Amino acid sequence: MLMAHPAVLRDLIGQYETLRALNAQDGGEEAQRRLADVSYTLCVVTGPRDADAALIAARHQLPGARVTDDSVLTAPTAPLA
Repeated sequence: MLMAHPAVLRDLIGQYETLRALNAQDGGEEAQRRLADVSYTLCVVTGPRDADAALIAARHQLPGARVTDDSVLTAPTAPLA
């Protein structure tokens, strides 16, 4: 499987987080289009079809990523017996 260069991943993560922090989804047409483009690109380079899952996958592909990164999002909801 092809892997995106870490610099590309860092750039995409930064763009996505900035656009989300600026509430681009509620902004003008240009901001919404840019958020959609970055989300799509994250999905293409990481595999998932969901932007949030793609963001997590991108973070895990960066050098030095730990297996436990973003674990709160995938933790089981019920205690194991």
